[in-house]
Amino acid sequence: MKAIRIGGATASFSDTALSVPQLLEGGNLDYLVFDYLAEGSMGIFGRMQAADPAAGYGTDFLTVHVGPHLAQIAERGVKVVANAGGVNPAGLAAALEKMIAAAGLGLKVAFVEGDDLRDRIGELRGRGFQDMFTGAPLPDRIISANAYLGAFPIAAALDAGADIVVTGRVVDSAIVLGPLIHAFGWQAHEYDLLAAGTLAGHLLECGAQVTGGTFTDWQDVPDWANIGYPVGECHADGTMVLTKPAGTGGLVSVGTVAEQLLYEVSDPANYIVADVRCDFSQVRLEQIGPDRVRVSGARGRPPTPDYKACITFDNGWRAVAYQPVIGEEAPAKALRQAEAIFARTRRLLEMQGLPGFTLTDAVLIGAEAGFGAHALPGGAREVIAKLVADHPDKRGADLFAREQWAAISGMAVGTSINLATTVMPLTGIFLCLIDRQSVMARVTCGGVTQEIAAVAGVADAAPASPLPPPPSAPAEGRGVTVDLVRLAFARSGDKGHLFNVAVIARRPEYLPALRAALSAEAVSEWYRHLGPNGAPPRVERFEAPGLHALNFVVHDALTGGINASTRLDPAAKGMAQMLLRFPVPIDPALLRDAAD
Repeated sequence: MKAIRIGGATASFSDTALSVPQLLEGGNLDYLVFDYLAEGSMGIFGRMQAADPAAGYGTDFLTVHVGPHLAQIAERGVKVVANAGGVNPAGLAAALEKMIAAAGLGLKVAFVEGDDLRDRIGELRGRGFQDMFTGAPLPDRIISANAYLGAFPIAAALDAGADIVVTGRVVDSAIVLGPLIHAFGWQAHEYDLLAAGTLAGHLLECGAQVTGGTFTDWQDVPDWANIGYPVGECHADGTMVLTKPAGTGGLVSVGTVAEQLLYEVSDPANYIVADVRCDFSQVRLEQIGPDRVRVSGARGRPPTPDYKACITFDNGWRAVAYQPVIGEEAPAKALRQAEAIFARTRRLLEMQGLPGFTLTDAVLIGAEAGFGAHALPGGAREVIAKLVADHPDKRGADLFAREQWAAISGMAVGTSINLATTVMPLTGIFLCLIDRQSVMARVTCGGVTQEIAAVAGVADAAPASPLPPPPSAPAEGRGVTVDLVRLAFARSGDKGHLFNVAVIARRPEYLPALRAALSAEAVSEWYRHLGPNGAPPRVERFEAPGLHALNFVVHDALTGGINASTRLDPAAKGMAQMLLRFPVPIDPALLRDAAD
């Protein structure tokens, strides 16, 4: 069978409107897939539905990404798979069917549901469910609650003749694995193939992040304005060639693909999704032509007995103000001003009989505060103070938002007009595991609903990542120390309260030096300023020998997760940037060889 060509059009519900026309014109596609969901977005969609029961899905799917292109999608025979259903996939399917009928088209829509656990919250609370990272009990005031379903319900919808499949919460990579199961007839026990399809999905579902977006060597990536979105040429044996439409910007290289491959996977030898445990540690990447990288070598094992579940909850209110402070000693002035504003508003809360803030924080933007001890020397004379105040009552957040304006005339010299002030509901995230056999996926296509039972999982300890022999230190008198960025690519991303950092050697011979320098302890100390209560965060190091790479998991460094962290970078997109100047001793002969 010929390769199936799948285009990845979105990395989030707010991705560009240009990707779909680009991929339809130049991708020669069989499938077009859209990833709309993340832990943070589930709370957004949950709040939307609470305000309007008919809402709760990604409206851009109708107005931006697919709706305007339905005629072209039908004409070209491209099938669409998207998790844009949020917490209301049936509602999205109904709205889409009305749009299709109004256009006089014959496209058939299916939707996948069964992931929504909101009607089981009482049961889960009674069973004493705890957060898998923090151990916290299940909270009150639930907004959304969803299990992460797998790819087989999507394949069943395609088997039923669907042209467009919309889902609620599924594993991100399932939007690609589902079409591959359908196209190639892969079975639930063919774990290597399922792992390969999961890898294809993992690479494609983040859109331009694999074609040069957020790449370490950003200077080498041409034409961001017209960056090419990824196309996967997927084969029945599980191999894939990743490319992009001809004539577009961006870059497909071993480096761009390797960065995305390790993005947020924690242990590459034990990446767990709904359908399979994946081992990506021995994956091989080959540059087989300009903007063409062949991907092979994924291995799989039986899935776990559980699905991951994400529950979001109402956690009070947050006020955020951005204050520019200009002039000599700007950071010191901004911090003193922040402390004064927090003290003043605490007094006002007390005067009004309101409880105190549950959290206050000041983050200085422009003073390299996020780099901790590794900030470059020299005092900034322009900073923006991001002031955060959390309160259980909107009145408390509103009080802070109003009172902080007084600083412009009564506190630090050089304080200018506030750039932005927001008061918004604060969303918490609770992550846990739920028995997969207790969750039943349902597929509705053409008015017919079928149940798709989950296959049984297997309890199994995670395998240890293969460790190469210990490296030798540079010979006495021959070692030089260089910045990490000279030897490696690096990519980071959030995952709940933790973040991942991948370090990929630019040349295989650099890996021993990287391994010797970047111990878990050394990386923990480098990120000390992000740890809880001033202590270095716990760090795990994993190996990916096939990619000549290391992957680090930095625990408890994003308190509150992407929705609630007060940090400048709650998505952890810049955490790898903080590591680029890490000093690495290496034999200078290796550097000379690379230059030859």
